[in-house]
Amino acid sequence: MKTDFYKYQGAGNDFVIIDNRQLLFPKNDNELIKRICVRKFGVGADGLMLLEDSGHSDFKMIYYNADGYEGSMCGNGGRCIVAFAKSLGMFDQKTSFEALGETYSATVGNDLVNLKMTDVGEIQLHPDHVFLDTGSPHHICFTDNLSQLDVFKVGREIRNGAPYNELGTNVNFVQKINENTFKVRTYERGVEDETLSCGTGVTAAALASFHMNKTNATSIDIQTLGGDLTIAFEKENDIYTNIILTGPASFVSKGSITI
Repeated sequence: MKTDFYKYQGAGNDFVIIDNRQLLFPKNDNELIKRICVRKFGVGADGLMLLEDSGHSDFKMIYYNADGYEGSMCGNGGRCIVAFAKSLGMFDQKTSFEALGETYSATVGNDLVNLKMTDVGEIQLHPDHVFLDTGSPHHICFTDNLSQLDVFKVGREIRNGAPYNELGTNVNFVQKINENTFKVRTYERGVEDETLSCGTGVTAAALASFHMNKTNATSIDIQTLGGDLTIAFEKENDIYTNIILTGPASFVSKGSITI
């Protein structure tokens, strides 16, 4: 059987998206999902998403990493599936969707998708890094030589090392450019490589930068290899709330695959 797929990218993070409201896609076939995401031999993507009906929101997002297994929240993926849902006529400017038992809201305007992320309360400070969860776990390292860093080698070592071990973590390397601008490079768990961008990762980098007094700005511009993103937030009683991830989400191509 063949099914249509749509490819979208958000700041260089690319995704295969399938409208699965008829529940025809074999979503437990991890090898199929992995083959679709493999570059050169498949469609090629950082992840695959299924759009399904939700009992309480406009739609449901199911996200799989490129390794074929269901992953944690993906910020750029969330923005891309919002753009896809809008193309289907599921909403006009505002929407809400279900993902991993949480409800996310988003707006679309001026060719940008603004995604409200989950609140963040706990930020762990360590001598050489910061750790926090923005829907996905992130290990944050600050550096002054981001362009020279071997992100794949160092990121892979941290991702698989103690205390993360089998579960692993995403690893973000952050360099301050000015008061409200930072550069970020990411080793992404599940892709097992450096990606051009990571939505939950740049969100984590922005919050960590503020938390470590590297900036007083509550609207932070992040430069990634795949494009620019903005994270705005508020802080109330040690909780980061009203966190908005903003950036482009663009249609790339449409095709069909055999499933």
